[in-house]
Amino acid sequence: MKHMLRAALAFLVCALFWTGSASAGPTGNHFTNGGEGIKVATVGPPGFYYRLYNFFYLTDTLTDRDGKKLPADLDVFVYAQVHRPIWVTNIKILGGDWLPNVVIPVVYTDFNAGSVSDSRISLGDCVVEPIAISWHGEQWDAVIGLLAWIPIGHYDENHPGGAGKGYWTGQFDVGGTFFPDKTKTWSLSWLGRYEIHSQQRGHEVQMGDDFHFEWGIGKALPSSVQIGPLKGFEVGVVGYAQFQVTDDSGSDVTWDDVHDRVFAVGPEIRFAIPQWKTLVELRTNFEFGAVDRTEGIMTTFNITKAF
Repeated sequence: MKHMLRAALAFLVCALFWTGSASAGPTGNHFTNGGEGIKVATVGPPGFYYRLYNFFYLTDTLTDRDGKKLPADLDVFVYAQVHRPIWVTNIKILGGDWLPNVVIPVVYTDFNAGSVSDSRISLGDCVVEPIAISWHGEQWDAVIGLLAWIPIGHYDENHPGGAGKGYWTGQFDVGGTFFPDKTKTWSLSWLGRYEIHSQQRGHEVQMGDDFHFEWGIGKALPSSVQIGPLKGFEVGVVGYAQFQVTDDSGSDVTWDDVHDRVFAVGPEIRFAIPQWKTLVELRTNFEFGAVDRTEGIMTTFNITKAF
């Protein structure tokens, strides 16, 4: 009975859940949408940065293959604290700045799905990104990246709240930011990501490939706008989308061949604290159009410190 009630939840940084329903299957994506915001494809100048992501995800909705809400007794809250040191070096590759970095997520999960519930804090699968390059033009920025998700997070099918997925993922990123005006008060930014997954540990299952993109439209407020030590305000609209693009495969795949997807849109505000060399971002994405997965609200609070 417990196996039949395991729910397919779209689980942020690393978590994966299953479903006994023939109308929905597990989501496979490792990457967490909504983390970057207005200037998603813009990287700072050479230096060392520490970026702290705080993801808050809330949902009570699970959708089927037609995007209709399933009558599931679902209540999910996830908080993920993600640590990302970034070194933007002076080493040039193809004329751009090389910026190796790692990502270390710690995830708190509290969910109830029918008679199945779990609540725990666990390490998620981590990222090593040895190849990342950023460029800066007069009115544009660009970035590419090649990274791997390493399955060291807590994965145990008897602990469905664990934040590990139990498989490797390779990911390729590419994106750009365009500034329509020479003073760069307006920005249009986009970043696409493609994921390829390996077979899951302990199961004859390989999740289908996933494609994500995040976008943002931002406007910098006049420099005269200042609140105490806070200045450099920007406001804008952000969003994301995620699509499964190939079929799940393996002898343990018992669910229907459905490609999950979701869209989201919402507001963002960001500001600088110059004396601390710190950037603060707050955004909320409201999901819609979900198919074969959860649909909820993602709020992200980020702090970036330059050294």
